[in-house]
Amino acid sequence: AAAAAAAAAAAALAHHHEYGPPGGGGGNGRHHHHDERRGRGERSRHGRSAQGHGHGHARYGEPGGDRGGRSHRGPDGGQGGSGGSGNPEELRLVGTFKYSTLEEVAGKVAETAKDQLGCRFLQKKFDEGGGAAVEVVFGEILESLVELMVDPFGNYLVQKLLDRCSEEQRLAVLKRVAGGGELVEVALNTHGTRAVQRLIETLTAREQMELVIQALRPGVVALIRDLNGNHVIQRCLQRMTNEDLGFVYAAAADHCLDIATHRHGCCVLQRCIDRADAAQKRHLAHCIAAHALILSQDPFGNYVVQYVLEQGNGEMLAPILAQLKGHYAELAVQKFSSNVVERCLKLGGGETSSLLEERDAVVEELMTSPSFGRLLQDPYANYVMQSALSVTSGARHAALVEAIRPFLPALRGTPHGKRILAKIAIKV
Repeated sequence: AAAAAAAAAAAALAHHHEYGPPGGGGGNGRHHHHDERRGRGERSRHGRSAQGHGHGHARYGEPGGDRGGRSHRGPDGGQGGSGGSGNPEELRLVGTFKYSTLEEVAGKVAETAKDQLGCRFLQKKFDEGGGAAVEVVFGEILESLVELMVDPFGNYLVQKLLDRCSEEQRLAVLKRVAGGGELVEVALNTHGTRAVQRLIETLTAREQMELVIQALRPGVVALIRDLNGNHVIQRCLQRMTNEDLGFVYAAAADHCLDIATHRHGCCVLQRCIDRADAAQKRHLAHCIAAHALILSQDPFGNYVVQYVLEQGNGEMLAPILAQLKGHYAELAVQKFSSNVVERCLKLGGGETSSLLEERDAVVEELMTSPSFGRLLQDPYANYVMQSALSVTSGARHAALVEAIRPFLPALRGTPHGKRILAKIAIKV
């Protein structure tokens, strides 16, 4: 009988949903989605691939991720989500807790919210009683709002509050944390980032939006470059209009180099390019182009340059190509920038004449480089030359093969050289 009761309790717990990390809290909690547009099929020579940190995180209780930050077992110790159905397991948990009504918690709401069972109890009451239940404890939550937002358990109660509260109460929450100048600090916190992201998701009125924008504006760059804060900016990119996102785009443009060369910043900058309108894209691309030579050689910045090149927009590409011109040979022999040179060689995939001309100019510069023989044998540049052989045709390909011919005896004796020879054999 005891075993049966335990099994029933476990089954009930699996169906009880409140805010918390999904799936029992295993792992590091950050389900970084690999950016399929970056590094797909790339060889190990290319180093680490940039990851779409935080982009596309699932909602709590859905497969695929949380809202950023390390995974902590939520107040329910298991599955995330929201809701609750008053099943026997819920009653058992309430029975082990020392309160059964909200009135009994009066004066101790913050303390209760920072307890695992207490936080779950309060969430359950919000689900059952809605706005009336929120009203009972709202004043105490507001007094300890920042403290709760950065608490391992309290942050889940704040998220539930934002789901159930009135517009007036949401505005009061915003004024407390944003008006007090603490929103950026909370967003940088492992637990606070979740609450701030939920706050952004629930904004409904113009006044609320303005409060958030003004509060985040001074800390945009710090947030973009932060392990937790970058998720908040990405949530803004998902939820706000392009007009409202002007403060993000302005920071990305003004601090392009610092952001693009950062592990998290390079991913956020790519999301900015995705989200921006045509004029904003061009402005961002020109800012990136100004640092293209440095970025191409950076472990993270090279992905940003490649991403702009992938857009296939001549107006966006031209400034970057102008910066790289004259440097393709030196870039080809470096681990990260060799990727950028290969991307340049893949321009004109749609047979656009202007882009084909740009591609041919890259091939010509490589062919006529004094270090051409080294390029054929280099651990990185030989892949660039293989790409050059693959993308060229006709007279351009024949000229490239003729340029390689004097080096054939040396190429036959090395692994890199044999790859070049294989490419020539395939095309001839």
